[in-house]
Amino acid sequence: MIAGQGTVGLEIVADLPDVACVLVPVGGGGLASGVAVAVKALRPEAVVIGIEPELAGDAAESMAAGELRKWPVELTYRTIADGLRTALSERTFAHLRKYVDAVLTVTEAEIEGAMRELAVRGRLVVEPSGAVSVAGYLRHRAALPAGRTVAVLSGGNVGAEALVRVLS
Repeated sequence: MIAGQGTVGLEIVADLPDVACVLVPVGGGGLASGVAVAVKALRPEAVVIGIEPELAGDAAESMAAGELRKWPVELTYRTIADGLRTALSERTFAHLRKYVDAVLTVTEAEIEGAMRELAVRGRLVVEPSGAVSVAGYLRHRAALPAGRTVAVLSGGNVGAEALVRVLS
């Protein structure tokens, strides 16, 4: 799965060879691991940053602690970003530690705000789990490296009721 997800990183560098920063959602870590390995292999100077909801911030906590920290399901299931409720494995955590420069978090309101911005300004319907990368950009952009930044958007599986609520 990590290798398959890495094709996203290959496409990023192929389309934008001078990419400075890549923001990628983190749940179980497969997408972030694959993207980071590929980007770092082709463009080692690029910064890869994982983004996850504060309410499912086990990867950020694990990276800060230097050891895998698993959160109970009743904590991670509080986030609207249902695709990011899954825990890291030993393998994905090892990849994150080696290839991801940082993992940052965003609030639920920031996730919904990013979904709204993507829908209204970009005409893109993006599920909460995919919108976290844009939420991360909007929240942390002043601290990101200068240069071209890519926010990975993954998935359009958002229920109509949730989308209407976010757009209201």
